[in-house]
Amino acid sequence: MDILYLVVGLALVILGANWLTDGAASMAKRLRLSDLFIGLTVVAFGTSAPELVVSVASAIQKSPDLAVGNVVGSNIFNTLMIVGVTALCTPLFVKRESIKMDIPVSILAAVILWVLLNSQIFDGGRADNVISRSNGVILLIFFLIFLIYTIALARNKDGGEEGEKVKVMPLWKSILMVLGGLVCLVGGAKVMVMGATGLAKALGVSEAIIGLTIVAAGTSIPELATSVVAALKKNPQIAVGNVVGSNIFNIFLILGLSSTIYPLQPSGIDEVDLWVLIGSGVLLLIFSCLFGNRVYLNGDRKNLFAGVITRVEGAILLLCYVAYMIWLCVK
Repeated sequence: MDILYLVVGLALVILGANWLTDGAASMAKRLRLSDLFIGLTVVAFGTSAPELVVSVASAIQKSPDLAVGNVVGSNIFNTLMIVGVTALCTPLFVKRESIKMDIPVSILAAVILWVLLNSQIFDGGRADNVISRSNGVILLIFFLIFLIYTIALARNKDGGEEGEKVKVMPLWKSILMVLGGLVCLVGGAKVMVMGATGLAKALGVSEAIIGLTIVAAGTSIPELATSVVAALKKNPQIAVGNVVGSNIFNIFLILGLSSTIYPLQPSGIDEVDLWVLIGSGVLLLIFSCLFGNRVYLNGDRKNLFAGVITRVEGAILLLCYVAYMIWLCVK
């Protein structure tokens, strides 16, 4: 029954995220907001909605291991599995902005999380390893700064880069989709957390392990599907940007909001998990810088990229994720 709860909850969360994103994007378009702005805000929030509702619901139900494990596991899945699989389909082009700003910020976010969960080291053992409400507010401030910077950078780009293409629907349909999406997200998250905690007890493992594996992979499936389809449609340049953006959202926004609601003190997230999180980001940065310098997508000199993640590098990322999963199973 716990597995059924988990599957049904995941399906509702993904369905709700899609409905909410499409409905909200249509309403934003009716307000004459640009496709680029909608892509950077509404659609970006929508792709992180599964992780958001699951972690917030876990915090409300006082399951910190599940809340933090979901974020850490999702970020590792995004960097190693999604980028790895997508690069195996076709080499990935990496934008100059991603190498100079986005990927380093995602690594910084991971390091900040490591510091918060190792506060005893810095306080001489006098503090608990907890993400407090004040820490959560700081994470939200970091997120707000990054969001403002991203929007300002996009709006100042020469040539008016195109953003997410938005389908405009009748107003009544948009409202119904937003309301239906919210209902599915909230209900699905509650059912999914109930199933995950029950499954952890039945298997005799910690909620952190379930969060790092099943829940993390499940909530990241939409991003995996989007990246692979984009690569097959010869738009591989969006994969790395989507993954890195999602990783930053997950730590700054989701953990910030979750810990503001209820302080998070996970006991099942250990040093290996956090170092894999940081290491995966560093590996992505190294691979992005190894090849490229001046790469033009499809021979178009307007589409300049700074680096390429090759199929071999994609295979290495994928093998790293498999090795991490084996380690979790052994643990």
